[in-house]
Amino acid sequence: MLHPFLASLPILAIILLMLAWNKPAKLALPLGWGLASLIAFFAWQIGVREILAFTIFGGLKAFDILIIIFGAILILNTLKNSGAMETIERGFGKISHDARIQAIIIGYLFAAFIEGAAGFGAPAALAAPLLVGLGFPPLAAAMITLIFNSTPVTFGAVGTPVFGAMSVLNSQLAESGIDPAAFQSELTQSAALVHASVGLIIPVIGLALLTKFFGKEKSFRKGLAAAPFAVFAGASFLLPYFLVAKFIGPELPSLIGALIGLGITILAARWKFLTPKDVWSFSEKRAAKIKSRTRLSLLRAWTPYFLIALLLTLTRIPAFGLQEILQNQTLTLSNILGVENLSYSLKWAYLPGIIPFTLIAILTYFLHRMDWRKARAAVKNTFRQISGAVLALVFGVALVQIMIQSETNPVLLADGVALKSMLGEIANSASRLSSEVFIFISPLIGILGAFVSGSSTVSNILFSPLQFETAKLLQLSPLLILTLQLVGSAIGNMICVNNIVAVSATVGITGMEGQIIKRNLVPVFLYALLAIAAAVILI
Repeated sequence: MLHPFLASLPILAIILLMLAWNKPAKLALPLGWGLASLIAFFAWQIGVREILAFTIFGGLKAFDILIIIFGAILILNTLKNSGAMETIERGFGKISHDARIQAIIIGYLFAAFIEGAAGFGAPAALAAPLLVGLGFPPLAAAMITLIFNSTPVTFGAVGTPVFGAMSVLNSQLAESGIDPAAFQSELTQSAALVHASVGLIIPVIGLALLTKFFGKEKSFRKGLAAAPFAVFAGASFLLPYFLVAKFIGPELPSLIGALIGLGITILAARWKFLTPKDVWSFSEKRAAKIKSRTRLSLLRAWTPYFLIALLLTLTRIPAFGLQEILQNQTLTLSNILGVENLSYSLKWAYLPGIIPFTLIAILTYFLHRMDWRKARAAVKNTFRQISGAVLALVFGVALVQIMIQSETNPVLLADGVALKSMLGEIANSASRLSSEVFIFISPLIGILGAFVSGSSTVSNILFSPLQFETAKLLQLSPLLILTLQLVGSAIGNMICVNNIVAVSATVGITGMEGQIIKRNLVPVFLYALLAIAAAVILI
């Protein structure tokens, strides 16, 4: 048990620093990286050169995330300076002045559409600033978009988390006499069924927490007053979400479900169907500060977002033929510091921060006929805002790479078995529990993977083989356990450090990451418990 304990120390240190002592991520993550490096050197016997190489690799991977953040902030700043945000805010008056309804439309459904198309931190980074532009306090916008961006994640980025899991399960399935194609179909349906069964509660929880922490009344009641509309919006998204998963596959449930749900919910809000009678807003209205001499039409103001949605759809669905072209545009650094098979590839054209975010921001300068000084100010402000996230992201991703790449250690345990990676040892220790207990632990492993790595896909790649083998040893249904892994890794998106650092940077609240994690832990554990119950009953 020594190695699992040592492996968990960096994570425990980060949690204590951020949650117990309210230290910012830019302090907690470098300290966590330092502790992980020492443990990797002394306990895992990883050489200094390799640790430095993993750190550089992690820093380069962080650059991918920073590009996404840059593009998302640039879009917001461009729309502020062009006057589009004023027009968008006025336009929402025709739909609803109620912040709860705006949160559902933008933070839940619009973000779900972006998740279905792009994933990888883009939804919260794009939706949260839009909510801030509509008057949401930055912390409220960050918290609620992260809570809402959980159910869509399993099928986000056109099914990437599912395909990630299957990429490491195929050989194990074949050895067990299970057809991988049939298992993928069943896994897609079961994960969608669990999400659809309990995901209805997420928009309700999000609104309740929103009014509790940020309302004048500091009460759950104001959020729960909008529960009928929230449940209706959830059903409008989750019914087509499940049907697409069942009859088409893992690529499109979130994208199509969100698109259908968005249309239905906007109409319902305009017709005041199930909306609360009273209009609820924040105690302090925060509107865009820059006033434009040009009053843009609603269509011109929203056009950049329409173009973003269109380009994401065209470039993420393989049938259109653009995905492979963009993915092949790479800049590669091979064998970092001489470490074999450690190579970084920057798929610059495929990162949503460049195409479509930055591309559309540039087009917006011409579309909205912006003064060049306002355009330059948008770029300047974007670089200033992103600077606060650099340190936290670089060391956060570097920490993850050390914990993952430590699989390459030369250590043999007393029984002659090779020592797993640091993350692998933590999960392997959890797998030694009884079958009844492991059912409760299984989604937590998925959550842990997403919390540390910042990605549902990475969590599934890391832990799906372990979950499958443990299910066989404990005579549990592999389908049940792998479903809980997929659902858990999506739930972990609410508290994953990378996403929290990214969204905090986009709304300008760097240093408050611990507060977001503390508040989001409640829906994380509630969602996990409900998912376990639904999975056991339905699967």
